[in-house]
Amino acid sequence: MPQHQKKAASPSRSAPAGNRSKPAVKRPSKPSEVRIIGGEWKRTRLAVADKPGLRPTPDRVRETLFNWLASLAGAGGGELPGWRCVDAFAGTGALGLEAASRGAASVLLCEQDAALVAQLQAVKTKLEAEAVRIERGNGVTALERAPAGSLDVVFLDPPFDNAALYEPALRAAARSLRAEGSVYLEAPRRWSGGELAALGLAEFRYLKAGAVHAHLLRPAAQGTA
Repeated sequence: MPQHQKKAASPSRSAPAGNRSKPAVKRPSKPSEVRIIGGEWKRTRLAVADKPGLRPTPDRVRETLFNWLASLAGAGGGELPGWRCVDAFAGTGALGLEAASRGAASVLLCEQDAALVAQLQAVKTKLEAEAVRIERGNGVTALERAPAGSLDVVFLDPPFDNAALYEPALRAAARSLRAEGSVYLEAPRRWSGGELAALGLAEFRYLKAGAVHAHLLRPAAQGTA
């Protein structure tokens, strides 16, 4: 009988192996591609490279963001006609290309990774995206070079693990905005009103989706209406 009991217990040893396989099932949280949601290039697929820190804005968040921006543009049809934009940490280019698809007159995509820059160039060529300019380099530096009060929207989606980028990026973005411009900030936490006010910005809209805290910010003088 003791021997039979030992044999009966042996299946329990295989249970941990089954448990170990569960994280592998959950692991693919990053999509292999995202799509442009609206405008001229609606449904265009953008590849998501397997790069550390590359985290494309979720589709639902992007759709909500561009609904917010379109309401500010007031043009109807989700368009951003004539807007001047900078996507300071472009990655896949999903934010900046979405703006260009919706009629933005000028979109600068800044990215430091050479492979991602090459991918962005290929997409620009494929789409014949004349309004899009791609620059390999530091997005904060690009914002600091922009004339003060010249931009309608700045997209800030830095790597979540590089907290030191956020404050200088927000400060440079605030300086570059038109009086009625906006900053989209994607971060691993919600920024407080006091932190934003110190940079001349105020929260206009906010949502949380999983680990993403999405903020639409405006110059503090515009208020939070």
